[in-house]
Amino acid sequence: MIDIDGSTGEGGGQVLRTCLSLSLITTTAFHISNIRAGRKKPGLSAQHLKAVEAATRIGKASVEGAHLRSTSLYFSPRKINPGNFKIEIGTAGSTSLVLQSICIPLCLADANSKITITGGTHVRWSPSFDYLKHNWSAFINKIGYDVSLDLQSAGFYPQGGGQIVANIRPSKSINPLNLTERGSLIQIRGYSSVANLNRKIAIRQRQQVLRRLGDRYKLNDIRIIDLEARTKGTTICLICEFEHSQCCYFALGELGKPAEKVADEVIDQIEKFLATDAAIDEFLADQILLPLSIAENKSTFTTAKITNHLITNAKVIEQFLPVSIYINGTLNSPGLVTIKPNAI
Repeated sequence: MIDIDGSTGEGGGQVLRTCLSLSLITTTAFHISNIRAGRKKPGLSAQHLKAVEAATRIGKASVEGAHLRSTSLYFSPRKINPGNFKIEIGTAGSTSLVLQSICIPLCLADANSKITITGGTHVRWSPSFDYLKHNWSAFINKIGYDVSLDLQSAGFYPQGGGQIVANIRPSKSINPLNLTERGSLIQIRGYSSVANLNRKIAIRQRQQVLRRLGDRYKLNDIRIIDLEARTKGTTICLICEFEHSQCCYFALGELGKPAEKVADEVIDQIEKFLATDAAIDEFLADQILLPLSIAENKSTFTTAKITNHLITNAKVIEQFLPVSIYINGTLNSPGLVTIKPNAI
């Protein structure tokens, strides 16, 4: 059994999610203490508890401490069991983060799985569905996983109520990723979306992108989308396509926040990325670390910013898998990441 201190590094829910994924993959039991010690409300929230419950079902695991606000958890899985799973978070908790906790283990199973998750699809402090579909899944499929994502309805804070569906097929082989140069920028495309709000808000978001970026970069196919939802909300997601790579950033609207400011948040992030020579954005660097740690050969990539999430994730992965992860660079600056299996 592996003992994990949940206050490690950034001290958030990512430590728990990574532990659940790797425990399922390796069938290794773990005990984690100080869960989310770095947060205002420590312990398991609804979305973290649902991730634990989903992992328990998939791994037919023995669990102790799986209750709201618990700061300690014991988890001991058996074999991964693919199938059809429905998960209702019951709040605006992130559907994306729950999915990422169980997706890679199910990709390594011997049969198809279908995951339906109800909750928040576009909420703060987590990847939006758009980011998950257009960036995260694009990269993990590129390296050999087989995941397709669909948005049934959007769910915004605070009500949630959105629904995503993931169809997961067994992976044949996992390839390394060697991506240190992104090449020239080909185009910027994306989605400006509203749910149960006037389309003019989405149009204003797009117009702000055109005003700030249109005279410097090739913009193509920034679509106006009316999202199916039980709640009101707005979001914008932009993808920069390069010769060898891509980056993705998004922002969310909120009451009293002008449409132009929502667009500005995304534009500012893209301009910071373009000012570097990195191949992938800082969020993907963190999220692709675990999927690449399963590959048999060495992976190397450059990222726009070394984050505490990235450093923390690397430390947890090394406790479960026979890999060494090297992060060259300083915190909050661009860097080079190398994932090397210890056998080579």
